[in-house]
Amino acid sequence: MAKNGFHLLCILFTLSLPSTLSRSYLPTSIGEISELDVSASIQKTLDVLSLTPRPLQSQMVSSFDLSSSLSSFSPLTLQLHSRASVHKSSHQDYESVMLARLARDSARVESIQTRLDLAVNGVRKADLKPVNTELAAADLEVPVISGTSQGSGEYFCRVGIGRPASQVYMVLDTGSDVNWVQCAPCGDCYQQADPIFEPTSSSSYSPLTCDTHQCKSLDVSECRNGTCLYEVSYGDGSYTVGDFVTETVTLEGSTAVQNIAIGCGHNNEGLFVGAAGLIGLGGGALSFPSQINATSYSYCLVDRDSDSASTLEFNSPMPHDAITAPLLRSSKLDTFYYVGLRGMSVAGQLLHIPSSVFKLTGDGNAGVIVDSGTAVTRLQTEAYNELRDAFVKGTKELPSAAGVALFDTCYNLSQKKSVQVPTVAFHFSNGQKLDLPAKNYLIPVDSSGTFCFAFAPTSSSLSIVGNVQQQGTRVSYDLQNSLIGFSPNKC
Repeated sequence: MAKNGFHLLCILFTLSLPSTLSRSYLPTSIGEISELDVSASIQKTLDVLSLTPRPLQSQMVSSFDLSSSLSSFSPLTLQLHSRASVHKSSHQDYESVMLARLARDSARVESIQTRLDLAVNGVRKADLKPVNTELAAADLEVPVISGTSQGSGEYFCRVGIGRPASQVYMVLDTGSDVNWVQCAPCGDCYQQADPIFEPTSSSSYSPLTCDTHQCKSLDVSECRNGTCLYEVSYGDGSYTVGDFVTETVTLEGSTAVQNIAIGCGHNNEGLFVGAAGLIGLGGGALSFPSQINATSYSYCLVDRDSDSASTLEFNSPMPHDAITAPLLRSSKLDTFYYVGLRGMSVAGQLLHIPSSVFKLTGDGNAGVIVDSGTAVTRLQTEAYNELRDAFVKGTKELPSAAGVALFDTCYNLSQKKSVQVPTVAFHFSNGQKLDLPAKNYLIPVDSSGTFCFAFAPTSSSLSIVGNVQQQGTRVSYDLQNSLIGFSPNKC
């Protein structure tokens, strides 16, 4: 496939210094250090509440049929936006913003773990049924508890659905496969930034029949008058139910791709607020990368508290200076992307964590996935405790603060302008190492100077590298060569 294909979006000592200089120093002989700009981080927490949502725009496009060769495609660009820049926050202070994020995050992690448990325990697609088959087939209603207060979706892109294209914001999700959009008529639709998509206004809208491979690839589906109905439930109370169809998808201001299988959701619930639906970037057959036969894709996640944007790119080469690691897949569940992780280090010292803690087993258990929708990295409790204890040892001169939500290690940095803290790094199974910047593991949870160590323990065997640790790094998925690459400062 042509290379020019898609371009879519240690111990810490505080020296005795005059009170006018509030900076903490760490002698370099103690170990590797990283500096955190406390003042700049706090200022962002103040700025995020005043961000103005991006203006809605429509754009002219040309068309492209999937039956054609992808090599004929000219380069395209799809921008990524943080949730804060798309949807105006209703929160009055940053602490409530963060608590809401952490609640959504916990719900998402629970959903991922539930889905994996089902797969590992041998629950087949044929065993899965709609929550209420009769209602799903007739009225497309499902009696599911609302996930509005807990849903997910932190990074959005703007795409066009249908012909002519209706421009909408969509959540990007590496942990999902099925693409879907809210559709009229709405039995139940949540609030979104754009008008609800109207299928009758699109000349490219085409229902899928039940015998199509797209319909058969769904985890949960039903037939109604020979056409395919879908249901996707995210485990946190969020769901979407409707008609499974093919439509034209326009990649922000560029060429339109025809015949993409998407869900046309007439009943939807959950906190995808602001976005009209979801673009699945997972490894399953129905994901967007799979449907366009992409050999690779990459994204760079910008700061969630800013209005800056980056890009998602398809079929672009991995940066030559990328830190690479093996990209692994599970035989039990093809959606998730696993990374070959050997261990972790603090201040340059490898932690005493058995490599087996991070290893994907033959029966689909354990392993480490990279997920764009999970915010805070989750580690098995054994690994987390080792990491946290080493970090606490290296920051014992910093004033501590009470834990916040899922964070048990927090600091009061209200009197600091900047601090130097031990480095934290991932060590991959091929010998390469990714050092994280301090702002990717010591984050503000309010505007008063409380910062927390942004990792959390999990009782699950599955570990997850979240988007806080990915921010500011281009993450590349070389699907053809089974490699994942990390390129800091390549947004």
